[in-house]
Amino acid sequence: MPFKDLALDPRLLRSIQHLGFDKPTEIQQEAIPAVMVGRDLIVSSQTGSGKTLAYLLPMMQRLLKSRALSKQDARALILAPTRELAKQVYAQLRLLVANTPVTAALIVGGENFNDQEKILKRQPAIVVATPGRFVDHLEHKTLFLHGLEMLILDEADRMLDLGFLPQLTFINKAADHRLRQTMLFSATLDHAEVDNLALALLKNPYRVAVGAGYQQHQDIEQRFFLADNLSHKEALLSYFLQQQDINQLIMFTATRADAERLTGVCEAAGFTAVGLSGKLSQQQRNSVMQQFATGKFQVLVTTDLASRGLDLLQVSHVINFDLPKHPEEYVHRIGRTGRAGAKGQAISLVGPKDWPSLQNIEAFLRHAIEFSVVESLPARFSGVVAPMQQPKAKKKASTSAKSSKPRPAKPDTAKIKAPSYFEGGDDGSGPVRRKK
Repeated sequence: MPFKDLALDPRLLRSIQHLGFDKPTEIQQEAIPAVMVGRDLIVSSQTGSGKTLAYLLPMMQRLLKSRALSKQDARALILAPTRELAKQVYAQLRLLVANTPVTAALIVGGENFNDQEKILKRQPAIVVATPGRFVDHLEHKTLFLHGLEMLILDEADRMLDLGFLPQLTFINKAADHRLRQTMLFSATLDHAEVDNLALALLKNPYRVAVGAGYQQHQDIEQRFFLADNLSHKEALLSYFLQQQDINQLIMFTATRADAERLTGVCEAAGFTAVGLSGKLSQQQRNSVMQQFATGKFQVLVTTDLASRGLDLLQVSHVINFDLPKHPEEYVHRIGRTGRAGAKGQAISLVGPKDWPSLQNIEAFLRHAIEFSVVESLPARFSGVVAPMQQPKAKKKASTSAKSSKPRPAKPDTAKIKAPSYFEGGDDGSGPVRRKK
């Protein structure tokens, strides 16, 4: 089905053509017609499935073809969990509102409140925002939602994980009228709070599920490598930087200090690299992302700030120098590559500290993970983590005579084999670990 068969406004079709898209993705084919006939929508989909256009296109169609409920209030509100995702959505939206009378505004934290107030006084038809800062404006009566026609929650699961339920509830009450259409997008619907939120916000929603989060992404080659320690990880990283045909690379690490250090490692390997962490100001973060998006840098080293919402088509590789604590975050990280039909590679380094995270990822993906090996850099670490040693109890001082009772013998802990989720047993309790 080509986009022209969706009965979209010619101005939107020209914008889609300019973006280089000929046919809608599976989620767009399912979602766009349902939204255009006025249905509430709840969607779960894999990252990179095209969900942003799945709600932007029918939203724009409604705003272009129907009369506003209010001349003053915003007609559509798009909420995103992070500033980075909100900015990415806003960037795509700007391409669609070009050459139309529809106006849009971006309202996120970390930027001047008074400047945002001036923008909102211009009465934009669409507001893209993060929940916290948007509620600040509602409380200051900078804007009202009595005439809101469409409420869109992008990555609702992430917003709930970040503790935004009170803000979402506040916004829902501020725009509580029967003519409002609501869309909720989530990486997974297996989330009790997402279900409760959907019941509170949506009316008889049309459900779309395209590719569960645990399903294998066909355009991303995933490889895992065991590493003994930090030095071994850096040696493996240097090897990959020299061996892989890298267009652009995003590398994820656990701490700000690691992001700074590994940026230097990439530069020493001959790449233009930049680090991104929470210690940067919002303006600095914006500048870093803009420079990476325009190709000034080949490598972006970051914490999980950049794991969601970035639609960068030139990213050929993702490296997890450290695994994330939450398995869903792994899916979002590797989803920065292999977008819009392009092929991508995701490389993950697994040391002893990463082992619990690897167990969670394997359980989430619902299949046994196989390890690859660099022959020149083999790992001694086999993937079996020794049990934690209990600290010895301090002897209590006593004025009484020592007991004559014999002490019980201590168990021979050296002979106790550490239980592991990854070891296959005769009872089928776990998958057998293999190496490629």
